[in-house]
Parts: sequence; C-alpha cells; structure tokens
Amino acid sequence: MRFRPCIDLHGGRVKQIVGSTLQDASAATLRTNFSSDLPPSYYATRYKEDNLPGGHVIMLGPGNEDAALDAVRAWPGGLQVGGGITADNASWWLEQGASHVIVTSHVFHHGQLDEERLERLVELVGRERLVLDLSCRWQGDGYYVVTDRWQKFTSLQVSGPTLARLAGFCDEFLVHAVDVEGKCMGVDDRLIRLLAAQVSSPTTYAGGVAGMVDLELIRDAGQGRLDATVGSALDIFGGTGLAYAEVVAFHRRHAAEGAGG
Repeated sequence: MRFRPCIDLHGGRVKQIVGSTLQDASAATLRTNFSSDLPPSYYATRYKEDNLPGGHVIMLGPGNEDAALDAVRAWPGGLQVGGGITADNASWWLEQGASHVIVTSHVFHHGQLDEERLERLVELVGRERLVLDLSCRWQGDGYYVVTDRWQKFTSLQVSGPTLARLAGFCDEFLVHAVDVEGKCMGVDDRLIRLLAAQVSSPTTYAGGVAGMVDLELIRDAGQGRLDATVGSALDIFGGTGLAYAEVVAFHRRHAAEGAGG
C-alpha cells in the first residue's frame, strides 16, 4: 500500500474542497476547507524530495492549466494530471511532464461509457499512461460513476465485471468516494471492500480519511491491495487529523505491499 499525494487546483490555487459541493452555476454552494498561498510547485517538489511518485494533480474546473503546469514541470514524470483531459490535449500533457493522464468525463456520453473515445485515447497515449477515474456515489443498488465535477450520475456501475473489462484500457484506477470526499468523516468501508475484492490493477482510493485509523482501515480492509490519498486531514493542507511526516512514514513501512505496491 502506497500513499499517493495530491495537488487539487481550483481558481489557479492549491485548495482542498468538498467535492460534492462543486457546481458549475454558482460559487455560493462551494465548501473550501483550505486554500494555499504557496505555488503548486512547492508541493510537487516536496513530494519529489520524499520519493512519493504516482500522486495526482487535479484541475477542478477551467483556469487551472498554468497551475498544473507549475506542478508537473517541478517533477517531470512524477505526477499524474486529470481534469478536463480529452483526446485533444492528453498527449500534450504527457509532453509537459505528466507521467499519466487521468480521464473521466471525456469517455462518457449522455451518461453512457463511450468505448470508441476510450479506445481512441488508448491509441493516442497508450494504456500504460492512462488512468481511469471511476469516482462514484451510491445510488439504489450500488456505486455508479459520476462525471462533470461529480455532479452527474452515469449508468456505469463500479463492479467486478466493470473493473475487469476496463483494466484492459488503462494502467491504473483512481476512485474517489464522492459522498465522503473532503469531509474528514471517515472512509467508505463498503467501497473499499468492494474494490479490494475485485481490482487486479493498481487502484488508488480517495475520500474521507480523517486520521491514521482510516489509513490502517484502508490497508486492512483493502487487503494491502489499494493505495490511498489524503487531502483535507493533512497538516500541510490546514488539517489537524494527520501530520504529513506521519503519512510519509506510513508509506515507507507499507509501500511494498499488494498489487498497488
């Protein structure tokens, strides 16, 4: 199990936001846990110095391209980039220094998985440099992928058959538990167990981590097969639940475990 660091960008700044409050129409509903005065390159350089590859830079809406470039150019090959990635710009981001591109909304059309778009992306960048973001919310009988800043449900259920089929198109999965993301209220144990039982590709779980007990739960319930990211709870993002140094130490103890190691 590895710690995968994050750099979330909104309005051109590093922020920690409650993901479910992201809206296109108005900023009135947006809940921001933290906004940094430091450039994205500061965090990228820190992750590089601590040897934490495979973290993700997420552009939460337009106007974050320069900030994302600041991060990936500070650590070429060390960070993945997501948010607004399409067939038109995926190769460009890799050329700028991203190790992988992370894709969600582009490969869905009217709530349906568009395999033609997905296949086109694989042709353009190669499956070994593609991460599929299967961030999801519970609805009715299971977890369904949500797109467009996590506001729109798709018809794609996160399940064993889905994960097995999509593994052939990508190098990794990134899965935010959207209902708890950014809330520091504890992780989604049910989703963690589902992923651990079904994934065969490296998979990073994100959402709800409030303290070390949650990282231990991800490790134990995830059978060491899932990596984890931590946002709002970290002291470097204004949190009080986890010291960054403590999480780095946890990573170094457990990085060799499981499929994600």
